[in-house]
Amino acid sequence: MIARLDDFEISALHEGDAWKTCDFMIANADRFQRYFPKTLEQNLNPTLSQQFVERKMKAYKEQREFLFTLKQTETRQLAGLIYLKNLDWNKKQGEFAYGIGYTFTGQGLASRTIKALSQFAFEDLGLYTLHIIVHHSNLSSVKVATSNGFKWTATLKDEFQPTHGEALDMELYLKHHGSSCC
Repeated sequence: MIARLDDFEISALHEGDAWKTCDFMIANADRFQRYFPKTLEQNLNPTLSQQFVERKMKAYKEQREFLFTLKQTETRQLAGLIYLKNLDWNKKQGEFAYGIGYTFTGQGLASRTIKALSQFAFEDLGLYTLHIIVHHSNLSSVKVATSNGFKWTATLKDEFQPTHGEALDMELYLKHHGSSCC
């Protein structure tokens, strides 16, 4: 376990998470179709989810990408998935991407999770700069970023296109200053 947030836990994705990941993605398919279509595509059935989990566990072990789960402690229900990706170990930077399930929105979970994982990235992984790239219309994600001290730095014209065609055009960043990030 990476961190505990009241009744929730942040952990690395593990082999027992395939069914939960499939269920989570299907239950929130319309949400993930817009911003995480490739992740959704890779989790449309339990077999695909098992392969997805195996690939992500290998990437985690090789420190190419980290995929974390946010689960309710008591029920073990998957509440969210959080990526730390696009890692550049020479520049000591990475990028967050995250999704919270419908039943868990409005509780501040994404903000608290990004805060805990930012601290983990800075203190345990030795990263110095973190990025979040969001579309300006995704006000919840913009709020998560700004509430954690991320600052707008650029408008990106050729970034990922959500299914409705508009580019994800805001890059927000957080630099590590001292021993505590947030």
